[in-house]
Amino acid sequence: MVNDAPVGRRERKKTATRTAILEVATALFLEHGFDAVTVREIADKADVTPKTVFAHFPRKEALVFSDESERHDRLVAAVRGRAPGTSISDALKAHYLAEIAALQTEPMNRIVVLMEGTPALVEYAEKMWLRHEDALVATLTDEFGLAEPSEEIRFYARFALQIPLMARQADPESAIDVGFRLLDQGWASYDHNRR
Repeated sequence: MVNDAPVGRRERKKTATRTAILEVATALFLEHGFDAVTVREIADKADVTPKTVFAHFPRKEALVFSDESERHDRLVAAVRGRAPGTSISDALKAHYLAEIAALQTEPMNRIVVLMEGTPALVEYAEKMWLRHEDALVATLTDEFGLAEPSEEIRFYARFALQIPLMARQADPESAIDVGFRLLDQGWASYDHNRR
Protein backbone atom coordinates (compact mmCIF):
# COMPACT_ATOMS: atom_id res chain seq x y z
CA MET A 1 0.00 0.00 0.00
CA VAL A 2 1.33 3.46 -0.89
CA ASN A 3 1.62 5.96 1.92
CA ASP A 4 0.04 9.18 0.68
CA ALA A 5 0.30 10.96 4.03
CA PRO A 6 1.68 14.47 3.69
CA VAL A 7 5.29 14.97 4.66
CA GLY A 8 5.55 16.38 8.16
CA ARG A 9 7.00 19.76 9.02
CA ARG A 10 10.11 18.23 10.56
CA GLU A 11 10.85 16.21 7.40
CA ARG A 12 10.25 19.25 5.18
CA LYS A 13 12.66 21.28 7.29
CA LYS A 14 15.24 18.49 7.19
CA THR A 15 14.94 18.26 3.39
CA ALA A 16 15.20 22.05 3.04
CA THR A 17 18.32 22.13 5.21
CA ARG A 18 19.93 19.32 3.21
CA THR A 19 19.10 21.07 -0.06
CA ALA A 20 20.51 24.39 1.19
CA ILE A 21 23.75 22.73 2.31
CA LEU A 22 24.11 21.01 -1.06
CA GLU A 23 23.47 24.17 -3.04
CA VAL A 24 25.99 26.15 -1.00
CA ALA A 25 28.61 23.40 -1.12
CA THR A 26 28.24 22.92 -4.87
CA ALA A 27 28.55 26.67 -5.55
CA LEU A 28 31.62 26.97 -3.31
CA PHE A 29 33.31 23.89 -4.77
CA LEU A 30 32.75 25.06 -8.33
CA GLU A 31 33.98 28.56 -7.53
CA HIS A 32 37.01 27.75 -5.35
CA GLY A 33 37.77 24.06 -5.84
CA PHE A 34 37.01 21.17 -3.50
CA ASP A 35 40.20 21.29 -1.46
CA ALA A 36 40.02 25.06 -0.89
CA VAL A 37 36.59 24.93 0.77
CA THR A 38 36.14 23.88 4.40
CA VAL A 39 33.08 22.36 6.02
CA ARG A 40 33.03 25.38 8.35
CA GLU A 41 32.71 27.71 5.33
CA ILE A 42 29.87 25.62 3.92
CA ALA A 43 28.10 25.60 7.27
CA ASP A 44 28.51 29.36 7.75
CA LYS A 45 27.19 30.17 4.30
CA ALA A 46 24.26 27.74 4.72
CA ASP A 47 23.56 29.20 8.17
CA VAL A 48 23.97 25.89 9.98
CA THR A 49 26.64 24.36 12.20
CA PRO A 50 29.36 22.00 10.93
CA LYS A 51 27.67 19.34 13.07
CA THR A 52 24.49 19.82 11.02
CA VAL A 53 26.47 19.42 7.79
CA PHE A 54 27.92 16.14 9.08
CA ALA A 55 24.48 14.99 10.25
CA HIS A 56 23.38 15.08 6.59
CA PHE A 57 26.69 14.12 4.95
CA PRO A 58 29.14 11.85 6.77
CA ARG A 59 32.17 13.19 4.87
CA LYS A 60 32.96 16.30 2.90
CA GLU A 61 33.25 14.16 -0.26
CA ALA A 62 29.65 13.01 0.20
CA LEU A 63 28.55 16.57 -0.61
CA VAL A 64 29.69 16.02 -4.19
CA PHE A 65 28.05 12.60 -4.42
CA SER A 66 24.75 13.24 -2.70
CA ASP A 67 22.89 11.04 -5.18
CA GLU A 68 24.65 7.79 -4.21
CA SER A 69 21.47 6.02 -3.09
CA GLU A 70 19.67 7.03 -6.30
CA ARG A 71 22.56 5.64 -8.35
CA HIS A 72 22.32 2.43 -6.35
CA ASP A 73 18.59 2.17 -7.08
CA ARG A 74 19.06 2.88 -10.79
CA LEU A 75 21.73 0.18 -11.07
CA VAL A 76 19.49 -2.46 -9.51
CA ALA A 77 16.49 -1.29 -11.57
CA ALA A 78 18.52 -1.59 -14.78
CA VAL A 79 18.85 -5.33 -14.18
CA ARG A 80 15.48 -6.06 -12.58
CA GLY A 81 13.46 -3.87 -14.94
CA ARG A 82 15.10 -4.90 -18.20
CA ALA A 83 12.84 -5.86 -21.09
CA PRO A 84 12.18 -9.57 -21.71
CA GLY A 85 14.93 -11.04 -23.86
CA THR A 86 17.43 -8.34 -22.87
CA SER A 87 20.62 -9.77 -21.44
CA ILE A 88 21.98 -8.55 -18.14
CA SER A 89 25.05 -7.19 -19.92
CA ASP A 90 22.97 -5.30 -22.48
CA ALA A 91 20.85 -3.82 -19.68
CA LEU A 92 23.96 -2.70 -17.75
CA LYS A 93 25.56 -1.36 -20.92
CA ALA A 94 22.50 0.79 -21.68
CA HIS A 95 22.40 1.92 -18.06
CA TYR A 96 26.06 2.96 -18.05
CA LEU A 97 25.69 4.89 -21.31
CA ALA A 98 22.62 6.71 -19.93
CA GLU A 99 24.51 7.58 -16.73
CA ILE A 100 27.48 8.89 -18.73
CA ALA A 101 25.15 10.96 -20.93
CA ALA A 102 23.55 12.49 -17.81
CA LEU A 103 27.01 13.45 -16.53
CA GLN A 104 27.58 15.46 -19.70
CA THR A 105 24.71 17.86 -18.98
CA GLU A 106 24.85 21.06 -16.91
CA PRO A 107 25.74 21.34 -14.09
CA MET A 108 26.90 17.73 -13.88
CA ASN A 109 29.68 18.17 -16.44
CA ARG A 110 31.19 20.94 -14.28
CA ILE A 111 31.03 18.66 -11.25
CA VAL A 112 32.74 15.88 -13.25
CA VAL A 113 35.55 18.30 -14.17
CA LEU A 114 35.85 19.25 -10.48
CA MET A 115 35.93 15.57 -9.51
CA GLU A 116 38.50 14.58 -12.11
CA GLY A 117 40.78 17.40 -10.95
CA THR A 118 40.58 16.35 -7.29
CA PRO A 119 42.34 13.08 -6.36
CA ALA A 120 40.32 12.70 -3.12
CA LEU A 121 37.07 12.88 -5.13
CA VAL A 122 38.30 10.39 -7.75
CA GLU A 123 39.18 7.93 -4.98
CA TYR A 124 35.86 8.49 -3.19
CA ALA A 125 33.89 8.08 -6.44
CA GLU A 126 35.57 4.77 -7.24
CA LYS A 127 35.01 3.42 -3.72
CA MET A 128 31.42 4.66 -3.75
CA TRP A 129 30.72 2.96 -7.06
CA LEU A 130 32.22 -0.34 -5.94
CA ARG A 131 30.02 -0.29 -2.81
CA HIS A 132 27.20 -1.18 -5.19
CA GLU A 133 28.81 -4.56 -5.77
CA ASP A 134 26.85 -6.31 -3.01
CA ALA A 135 23.57 -5.02 -4.44
CA LEU A 136 24.45 -6.19 -7.93
CA VAL A 137 25.54 -9.60 -6.61
CA ALA A 138 22.27 -9.95 -4.66
CA THR A 139 20.22 -8.92 -7.70
CA LEU A 140 21.97 -11.41 -9.98
CA THR A 141 21.66 -14.16 -7.37
CA ASP A 142 17.93 -13.49 -7.21
CA GLU A 143 17.67 -13.36 -11.02
CA PHE A 144 19.11 -16.87 -11.22
CA GLY A 145 16.97 -18.17 -8.34
CA LEU A 146 19.96 -19.10 -6.19
CA ALA A 147 20.09 -19.14 -2.40
CA GLU A 148 23.74 -18.00 -2.44
CA PRO A 149 25.76 -16.20 -5.11
CA SER A 150 28.10 -18.31 -7.21
CA GLU A 151 31.73 -17.35 -7.76
CA GLU A 152 30.79 -16.53 -11.37
CA ILE A 153 28.21 -14.01 -10.17
CA ARG A 154 30.72 -12.40 -7.80
CA PHE A 155 33.33 -12.07 -10.52
CA TYR A 156 30.82 -10.85 -13.08
CA ALA A 157 29.55 -8.13 -10.72
CA ARG A 158 33.07 -6.97 -9.84
CA PHE A 159 34.19 -6.85 -13.46
CA ALA A 160 30.95 -5.27 -14.71
CA LEU A 161 31.29 -2.46 -12.18
CA GLN A 162 34.85 -1.79 -13.32
CA ILE A 163 33.75 -1.15 -16.91
CA PRO A 164 32.35 2.40 -16.45
CA LEU A 165 35.38 3.33 -14.32
CA MET A 166 37.64 2.30 -17.19
CA ALA A 167 35.38 4.07 -19.70
CA ARG A 168 36.09 7.44 -18.07
CA GLN A 169 39.57 7.40 -19.56
CA ALA A 170 38.57 6.62 -23.13
CA ASP A 171 35.74 6.97 -25.59
CA PRO A 172 32.95 5.81 -23.22
CA GLU A 173 30.77 3.98 -25.74
CA SER A 174 33.69 2.14 -27.30
CA ALA A 175 35.22 1.28 -23.92
CA ILE A 176 31.90 -0.03 -22.58
CA ASP A 177 31.41 -2.12 -25.74
CA VAL A 178 34.90 -3.61 -25.39
CA GLY A 179 34.49 -4.23 -21.67
CA PHE A 180 31.22 -6.12 -22.01
CA ARG A 181 32.40 -8.00 -25.10
CA LEU A 182 35.39 -9.31 -23.17
CA LEU A 183 33.32 -10.03 -20.07
CA ASP A 184 30.51 -11.73 -21.98
CA GLN A 185 32.74 -14.23 -23.75
CA GLY A 186 33.09 -16.05 -20.44
CA TRP A 187 29.74 -15.02 -18.98
CA ALA A 188 27.59 -16.24 -21.90
CA SER A 189 28.07 -19.93 -21.15
CA TYR A 190 27.28 -19.45 -17.46
CA ASP A 191 24.20 -17.34 -18.23
CA HIS A 192 22.96 -19.84 -20.81
CA ASN A 193 23.51 -22.89 -18.56
CA ARG A 194 21.62 -21.35 -15.61
CA ARG A 195 18.44 -20.59 -17.58
